[in-house]
Amino acid sequence: MNEATEKPTQVAKNNRRSNSSPPPVRVYSLGGLGEIGKNMYGVEYKNEIIIIDAGLKFPESRLTGIDYIIPDITYLIENRHKIKGLFLTHGHEDHIGALPFVLRQLSVPVYGGPLTIGLVKAKLEEYRMLGEVKLHVYEESDRFQFQHLAVHFFRTTHSIPDAFGIVIDTPYGAVVHTGDFKFDFTPEDRPADLFKMAAVGGEGVLALLADSTNSEKEGFTPSERKVGTSILETFRQCEGRILFATFASNVHRLQQVVDAAILCNRKIVVIGRSMDKAFSIGQDLGYIRIPDGMLIDVKHIDRYEDRQILIVCTGSQGEPNAALSRIASGAHRTVQIYPGDTVIFSSSPIPGNGQNVNRVIDTLMRADANVIYGSIFDIHTSGHGNREDLKLMLSFIRPKYFIPIHGEYRMLLRHKDLAIQTGLTEDRVFLLNLGETVSIYRNRAKRGRTIPSGEVFVSNGEMRAQEEQLVEERLELSQEGIVIVVMTVDGKTGQILAGPDIVTRGFVYMQDARPLLRRAETVLKRNLAKMAEKQAFDKAVWLRSVHKSMRKYFMKEVGRAPHIMPSILEVK
Repeated sequence: MNEATEKPTQVAKNNRRSNSSPPPVRVYSLGGLGEIGKNMYGVEYKNEIIIIDAGLKFPESRLTGIDYIIPDITYLIENRHKIKGLFLTHGHEDHIGALPFVLRQLSVPVYGGPLTIGLVKAKLEEYRMLGEVKLHVYEESDRFQFQHLAVHFFRTTHSIPDAFGIVIDTPYGAVVHTGDFKFDFTPEDRPADLFKMAAVGGEGVLALLADSTNSEKEGFTPSERKVGTSILETFRQCEGRILFATFASNVHRLQQVVDAAILCNRKIVVIGRSMDKAFSIGQDLGYIRIPDGMLIDVKHIDRYEDRQILIVCTGSQGEPNAALSRIASGAHRTVQIYPGDTVIFSSSPIPGNGQNVNRVIDTLMRADANVIYGSIFDIHTSGHGNREDLKLMLSFIRPKYFIPIHGEYRMLLRHKDLAIQTGLTEDRVFLLNLGETVSIYRNRAKRGRTIPSGEVFVSNGEMRAQEEQLVEERLELSQEGIVIVVMTVDGKTGQILAGPDIVTRGFVYMQDARPLLRRAETVLKRNLAKMAEKQAFDKAVWLRSVHKSMRKYFMKEVGRAPHIMPSILEVK
């Protein structure tokens, strides 16, 4: 058993606070409420904070140039001295994807299951941070004891191995976080620990935070084994090459693909850096089992007939830089789409990604590929529990208070209604927004103060706070295009020595641009010449004049106003 112990703080006999009311256990979310992704939760008592998960989410298509969105951790930075550890429920990106950015700002130990820590190591290595972070692998029997709080675990079933619920023992009872879960009674790996769940519930649970993703769906979620059967049936119907797109972290799915490839006598080609790492980590930990000779290098793909090839790649969410998107657009160095190829999407689009996924599907179909996706054939099951799964979890844990998490607002609301149907009174169910807190005492709970929360954009590996102006500028560039005006001017006389040269991108078709831009240069020279006659050269004034006159000109000529970027080199 792992033990993380700290020396208890001695309390003075004449402590003035001894007669005051005891402090509450505070629970809050910095991500994962009212949205899908960027999950991050906190449990706090006195001088101790336990963080659960640090995930990312994908941006909407309108957020041009933004790669990921992660939680705003201002509150945690301000209270870094209280943080005892960051505990991970499992290894999916919406739960671990923000770690490199969080750990740049917080020096805290990270705890996770074996596969989770394996995936985290690969991620931190990519960001050159591996040696800077204390990583701890936990097993389901472990317990980490701090001064006031203790953390232990129970195994759940999800679409990835080593998924756990997290139990935080407090002086008033346990706070339980389910992680992502469903009750899969024929799982691909180890079963959920129902006895531990029941035991935790029997000891008295103060509050339950539970996954709400599928709270709108009736019944139980189908087993992962159902997908394995569907994959094999689909492979057997394909005569040409198969390209299988899925999340690199979906290790269960990868093993199912390997099993089907073995039965269909297909060699496996892995494409995508994250997919390659997932196979490597999965094999090292024993979660992916591949016979010798099954994996081949992409360079050797032409040595085999099409019916002997299976390509496993990233890009099931239509990510522009993922392997499948590059293959579909013809940008991949080695693999192109040929008529007769079958492309399988083994995941449903995450909210906000539908447009990107549809764009990739259309591109593949234009290349005469056969494309199989969710609405065509069932090659995906959710890793999240439906309503009957959620009822079962509530019956095992039997919480005094309930907080639905991990879902958009309607999902949280449906989960709240479900909890009330199972016996909880409405005053014991808290529907929260990001940053809102619940203060829980031994015999009562209430809404507490709101803490800082929000979104941080990640672009090219760098963080920047959410800026509406940035979003609007990028949206303007994507919709209206850009016009760049460059010239060299004598700073003393105002004489134009070179230019103006006008370049446009994404504004008008090139065949229409040349005469339009030549006329724009003539108009601009005439306007600037008049300015030079009336007043001395002032660079700031000229820049504003160029911007104003060009917007006015293009609005008159084309009916649209592009983003104008003037640049003046002043020679003195």
